[in-house]
Amino acid sequence: MSTPSISQPSGTSLHAPIEWAQPERQVAFHQWLDAQASAHGVLPASVRAASADASFRRYFRVDTANGSCIVMDAPPDKENCEPFVRIARLMLDAGLYAPRILAWDEPQGFMLLDDIGSQTMMDVINRDDPQANHGLYMRAVDALLTLQQSSRPGVLPVYDEALLQRELSLFPDWYLTQHRKLDIDSSQRQMLDKTFQTIVQRNLAAPSVYVHRDFMPRNLMMPHDPAEQRLGVLDFQDAVYGPVTYDIASLMRDAFLTWEEDVVLDVTIRYWERARKLGLMDFDGWHNDFGAFYRAVEWMGLQRHLKVAGIFARLTLRDGKPKYLADAPRFINYIRTTASRYSELTPLLRLIDKIEGTEPAISLAFPRLNGRG
Repeated sequence: MSTPSISQPSGTSLHAPIEWAQPERQVAFHQWLDAQASAHGVLPASVRAASADASFRRYFRVDTANGSCIVMDAPPDKENCEPFVRIARLMLDAGLYAPRILAWDEPQGFMLLDDIGSQTMMDVINRDDPQANHGLYMRAVDALLTLQQSSRPGVLPVYDEALLQRELSLFPDWYLTQHRKLDIDSSQRQMLDKTFQTIVQRNLAAPSVYVHRDFMPRNLMMPHDPAEQRLGVLDFQDAVYGPVTYDIASLMRDAFLTWEEDVVLDVTIRYWERARKLGLMDFDGWHNDFGAFYRAVEWMGLQRHLKVAGIFARLTLRDGKPKYLADAPRFINYIRTTASRYSELTPLLRLIDKIEGTEPAISLAFPRLNGRG
């Protein structure tokens, strides 16, 4: 999971020196950037940090005669940029507002991109007044439906059982054993295996579309041009072909922002109403039953939240990025809330309550459910 935010970090000078761990890469970067001056009109002396993300990629902003561009620094021994380039074209062809690739030095891992915005959707969200963000979320829904409508099988990697299980394994491997120091015994392992199999089966039953896989406000950009109504879309290089429920769960159960359930329901219902008119809800009664669809969204969100809790623990413990694990309680709360609603998830809930030292969760929004509900 990567979470780039192509906005100027607070407190950073526009022209603060960029730090380089390898002097030879610094030299190669500036030689490459100088070459872009004649080809694309960039002003190399203006280059400055824009952001970093959870991967090894870094982003810089550089001025041009007519605005600015974004430069990606992605060391080729650590990052494969081919999916980014390929899926950027797919996003543009679908009608999304995504950056164009202006130049790419594949051997060195340098890339010049359109600068599609300097503020993320997260930057402008009003956390104190949920209703003030309604228009923003409807623009996000616009982008999501545009992506999903363009879906075709055989183009993107399939979000299959192996990948879903591999992601779920991050939770016991990194969150439980490495972060919480839990020595998982055989009965706990059996319970986790059974629970994960149920989660995977539920999610694989959903219809498949293009899945961004990190569709959230930190990856949606406010366009520089006020006449551009589309939100910019970034961080799409891990896109797959998988459950239609994934991205709406990602949008409304955000990694860095929590809304009350009435807000989550309101946007999800509006998404569902539009999606069914487009034929995306023609499955297992979803077209006529929002509740059936919403339960599927919860099961999909559960898979994501278990995965991300593991990723955040790994980012902290292996990669030295502690800011991510600080958001782990948000994910544990998401997991507990969903687990409290479904009898199949009671053993998972008990384990989490034990290791977190929390009281058993009681959900007032929905009755406890069993089976497909």
